[in-house]
Amino acid sequence: MSHNGRLSLPESEMTWRFSRSSGAGGQHVNTTDTRVELIWSLTDTTALSPAQKELASHRLSNRLVGGTITVVSSQYRSQHRNREAARVRLEDLVSHAIVPPKPRRATKPSRASKERRLDSKKKRSAIKQGRSGAWE
Repeated sequence: MSHNGRLSLPESEMTWRFSRSSGAGGQHVNTTDTRVELIWSLTDTTALSPAQKELASHRLSNRLVGGTITVVSSQYRSQHRNREAARVRLEDLVSHAIVPPKPRRATKPSRASKERRLDSKKKRSAIKQGRSGAWE
């Protein structure tokens, strides 16, 4: 479910809440509901496979409240632009969370790195040996 390489979540699964923004904007701020809260349920979505849901719930566990994610935007003076910003932020958040982890390729330390490690251990040992000598 992606358009132009980005994850696209169905509009029907999103719940919107609007309120008045704080901050600069003059009288406009006091009269229009430009602040946008986008609420999306990870547990109820049909856009992701069960494996993707599991991965996303693990990676986004600090943002999930009862299986839902809330994204807030009050960046712009227009409700329409804030809606778009919140949607883009949610889609980016979820698309980054469902990227499968890269498999770890086992490697061995090189001979040079082993030698460097042992040399540093010898130097450290010599420094500590020098501390135990009696003062004359």
